[in-house]
Amino acid sequence: MTALLVALCCVGFAVVNVIFELTGRFDGGPYAAYASGLLVMNWLVVVLKLVGAGAALSSIANRPTILPPAVLGVVLWSAFALLSFYALGAVVQAFGMALGLMGSADQITLAGVGYVLFFTLMAIGFGALAISYSRRFEIRKGVIALGVVGGPVALGLLLLAVPMLLTALGVMPAA
Repeated sequence: MTALLVALCCVGFAVVNVIFELTGRFDGGPYAAYASGLLVMNWLVVVLKLVGAGAALSSIANRPTILPPAVLGVVLWSAFALLSFYALGAVVQAFGMALGLMGSADQITLAGVGYVLFFTLMAIGFGALAISYSRRFEIRKGVIALGVVGGPVALGLLLLAVPMLLTALGVMPAA
């Protein structure tokens, strides 16, 4: 049941990015100059979210057919680590706001709390899937470490490299 819920959340969250593109959310306003680059980044994010959904569903298969167990293990642990770091960062930011260290406590909204809770629950879901999968397929600790460390590093590099490439190709203006 966890895998299905996690996969549905990933697909649902991917739909948000699709809606951004269908409605032309970034075609006007302060982001208009970046619309072409944001189009590329939005579709990249959709693909990553769909990969997350596929990984969640694949984690409950008796024997994965698309990816070797070690590769799927890396993907699951990467998703867990990424979502955990993201949620933890948001919680730290909220505490900083509540304590007046940055921003203001007035900026903490119910919608913001719900958003952070959503990502926290997604991290817990991927964590449960990663642990269960690792136990069933006897995933080695090195593979787990590669996912936990490599996933966030790889995503960070991707989110730095793609905008730089888009800027070099003239798709996005230089900042």
